[in-house]
Amino acid sequence: MKKFAIFNLILAIAAMWSCTKLDVDVESELTPSNFPTNEESFIAATGPVYTKLRSQYALDYWRMQELSTDEAIIPARAANYVDGGQYRLMHYHTWTPDHPYVKSVWEWGFGGINSANRIISLFQSAPESKARTTALAEMRTMRALYYFYMMDIYGNIPIIKDAIVAELPSTAQRKDVFAFIESELKEVYPNLNTQAGQLTYGRPTKWMAFALLEKLYLNAEHYIGQPKYTETVAMADSILNGASAIYSLEPDYMTIFAPNNGPAVKETIFAIPYDANVAIGNHFSRFGLHTGLQKKYNLPFRPSIAMSTIKDFYLKFNLPNDVRNKTLLAGKQYENDGSPILIATTKKGLDNSYTGADGATKITYHLEFTPEMPLVSELTMDVGDDELGKAKGVRSIKFYPDPSTNPDTRYQGNDFPVFRLADVIMMKAEAILRGAGATTVKGELQTAPVLVNKIKKRVNAPEVGSITLDELLDERAREFAWEGWRRNDLIRFGKYESAWGYKTNTETFRRIFPIPNSEKSLNPKLDQNTGYPN
Repeated sequence: MKKFAIFNLILAIAAMWSCTKLDVDVESELTPSNFPTNEESFIAATGPVYTKLRSQYALDYWRMQELSTDEAIIPARAANYVDGGQYRLMHYHTWTPDHPYVKSVWEWGFGGINSANRIISLFQSAPESKARTTALAEMRTMRALYYFYMMDIYGNIPIIKDAIVAELPSTAQRKDVFAFIESELKEVYPNLNTQAGQLTYGRPTKWMAFALLEKLYLNAEHYIGQPKYTETVAMADSILNGASAIYSLEPDYMTIFAPNNGPAVKETIFAIPYDANVAIGNHFSRFGLHTGLQKKYNLPFRPSIAMSTIKDFYLKFNLPNDVRNKTLLAGKQYENDGSPILIATTKKGLDNSYTGADGATKITYHLEFTPEMPLVSELTMDVGDDELGKAKGVRSIKFYPDPSTNPDTRYQGNDFPVFRLADVIMMKAEAILRGAGATTVKGELQTAPVLVNKIKKRVNAPEVGSITLDELLDERAREFAWEGWRRNDLIRFGKYESAWGYKTNTETFRRIFPIPNSEKSLNPKLDQNTGYPN
């Protein structure tokens, strides 16, 4: 029931915007003269922008943001998960302008921008109305969100504001993209909805615009060389003061990421709705578990053994009684009834290095996820595909496995929270630590420890009397693991060049990715980012 409102829109969009048989007569066409005319039709017309966002957010975009950090890794397991080295290159920080994610995420981001531009052009030609004003504000906010992602990933990018351009666009400086995003959001937020819940779920609201501005300002020193921490706090307070009756920290942390999450989660400010059949794109259970966990989580398919996290990141989950510790699976694994999860194998199948004459002897192995992930091949970042190799690496169940997953596609229905109240609070705490003044909200003087303790108290973690920036980064690791912010955080804290896992590369130019060669060949006006070959 949680997503009916947005799925009804998706179905309407599919009927209006898709066509698989190209030789049929056109019976209807969206033009300024006939569409849209009311709130429902304006909302329906915006569908392509959200469909595009959903398509790669939890796949290639997420992998670009997380596989390039200490948070997630897809090692090779013999011949499995090599895939041309794309995962290894992300981890080692040795990607090139031809990397598949470099190309696909560029196409994804500018595909979303182009869709927004087309819809904005259509709306601008429609008669004046309150619905038109709100819809235009929503589309400009979504375009700003796409531009934020593209600026964060690629740095200097073209600014394209029109649906039709007369000539190929040139590269704009990052500071100019930053200024465009900021000005767009500040201009449109007064026209955005202030409601939360079913009617606005998955669409930008005034509070989402403030959260995006807060994220923009928090990273301003890195993006444009100009700190904007006071502005960061101001955006946080716009939410904490203005929406205190709308948003609150969810008492049950795991509810935020559960298969049945949705508008009822009071912490989520902006989410991407997913569904196993109607709104596909969430593949966490498919890639991030183990075949032996199928029964425990009642999955209608065999999950793969691909993705895990490394020991150093896992060890950050060390606070006593912290609920977030339960989002990671390490050590021996058990079924829900307490019985051990057993794998039928042989002595040689368990450990490929076994040299005994009885290697073919059948045994059962109690599945055990080990934080240590020694390689059998550095060249391919291979941990082996014997049973011990398959179990190397801690697994995440933060986006809890969905028993209603489509068995054919293996997509699950957990919505993805992009902005939530906990991040608003934590960004404010960080800005204060970086020099902004503490402010009073609802009679409470909110220092950095006071704010961080709100997050800690919710998950039963020990509270603190003081906190440093490094400690706050670790707290962000625990709170926002696998939510797509780790790369952004590590760069802001100057730790993206640190060694982790098997990575030793310290090249600072890799804080942004290269412009894809495929795009440069189409548009010679695009300038390649420093450090990458032209």
